[in-house]
Amino acid sequence: MKKILLITMLLVSLIVFSQEKLITKTATISVEASVPSFQPVKGTNTNVTFVLNRRTGEIASLAMMKGFRFEIALMEEHFNENYMETNTYPKAVFRGQIQDFDANSLTEGYKDFIIKGKLELHGKTKDVIVNAKITKSGPRITILTDFSVNADDYGIPIPALIKYKLDNKVNIQIIAVLK
Repeated sequence: MKKILLITMLLVSLIVFSQEKLITKTATISVEASVPSFQPVKGTNTNVTFVLNRRTGEIASLAMMKGFRFEIALMEEHFNENYMETNTYPKAVFRGQIQDFDANSLTEGYKDFIIKGKLELHGKTKDVIVNAKITKSGPRITILTDFSVNADDYGIPIPALIKYKLDNKVNIQIIAVLK
């Protein structure tokens, strides 16, 4: 009888714990470092893992850098080999906290939140603070954010020869639909 009770309690706790976390493996991250008058430098990765703890507002995201796709194959090659050095630094990781998050207060209309966390990119970790819009539709929570980082803050080399074609300020857009 004790074993049955213990197993039942364990299963119930696992179900409750799993309901607190929402996850997707198909979040989208777009990066853009375009300079006016030159060809757009924009890549997108649609295989990003994103996790939200509904109870605490903690979030985490993992993007494999080789997952970014560019319109021009040569840009993708340069991104992987010359700038992001994806063989050495294969992933980008974000861990953070949505400030004043309450999953029960979410509606179908977007609400503004601030996310504070750490972005690990190209072997360096920096504190970031970003604005986010979050909505809830049925069992799904959608998080949208758009922010910028400086390539030199993360030690990402931009050769002087093409510095006029590539902006040091990299715009990052994230769309995560969690369920």
